[in-house]
Amino acid sequence: MRALVAGRVGEPGDVLRLESRPVPTAEAGQALIRVTATPVHASDLHVVRGRYGFSPGFPAVGGYMECVGRVEALGPGTEGLRIGERVVHVAIPAVPGPHVEGTWQEYLVADAPRLLPVPDRLSDSDACQLAVNPLTALLLVTRELDVQPGEWLLQTAAGSTVGRLVVQLAGHLGIRTINVVRRRDAVEEIKALGGDEVVCTEDEDLMERVAEIAGPAGVRKATDCVAGELGAQVSRALAPGGEVVVYGALSTHRQTDPAALTIPVSARSLIYETKVVRGFWLNRWFGTASPADVVDALCEVRSLVVRGVLAIPEGRPFPLERFAEAVSFAEAPAHGAKPLLVFEGVFEDGR
Repeated sequence: MRALVAGRVGEPGDVLRLESRPVPTAEAGQALIRVTATPVHASDLHVVRGRYGFSPGFPAVGGYMECVGRVEALGPGTEGLRIGERVVHVAIPAVPGPHVEGTWQEYLVADAPRLLPVPDRLSDSDACQLAVNPLTALLLVTRELDVQPGEWLLQTAAGSTVGRLVVQLAGHLGIRTINVVRRRDAVEEIKALGGDEVVCTEDEDLMERVAEIAGPAGVRKATDCVAGELGAQVSRALAPGGEVVVYGALSTHRQTDPAALTIPVSARSLIYETKVVRGFWLNRWFGTASPADVVDALCEVRSLVVRGVLAIPEGRPFPLERFAEAVSFAEAPAHGAKPLLVFEGVFEDGR
């Protein structure tokens, strides 16, 4: 089989190579999956660069998040799955937790609890993006912040994939959103998705606009995936007792600028206004959540996507041998669609 392997830590364009490897064998409690499609996330590239929260050990097959495929074979005693069944492999490594195989390969072995059956009517583009961004949006809104109907939720990077999913989920749950974007031409897009209010930092003051929108009661819950000065402004815009959950640092795409990875928070606001700034990382959630909680959350996400409550942006497919183009596309500013590595002859559009 073909596998896309990072031989060492470095820039993806320099260290990724296609290799021929033996097809692995499923052991007890495992399944062999023939991969159909797997995304190229920015976090996958950060892992290759050695700038993420874990290292798989090199050389390593790339892709540390998710994929869709079909069950090719079952290991001894593996229950709950059948040959030919279409499944999403939730390959997000738990921290702390055991090693998980990368998804950028034609076949992989996965533990049965990491496989989520999905209906054939769900496109491969939707299915292979099911386990990271929609799950992050669900956990941020309903578990981490427990936003209630009628409450305001302030979020940065509303035009990102997670941001768009948060807008859709909030509308479904009756939550009001204040959505921060950096480009004026993104305002109408977010409103069309159902965003209640949109603040454009290109020509608007975030703190002033939040105060105008939320009034004296203010906003007590926020998510941020930009960090840097914008993350600090979100903290300052919160009402006393407010909380912001930081889950990314988009202000520094390659995680090399220390200033952009810093959120300058006022000690006075933390002390006298008892505001809270804390982090969320999906890998650590997998490492601390109970197996039952993981299954419940994944099944909830699957239901929301299948029912059309959450619409995942359509990915752009690239055959595996064109991986260099996929990586370049993932790195392009405002590229929009998620690049998907696909295996010719098996990609399914769900229609």
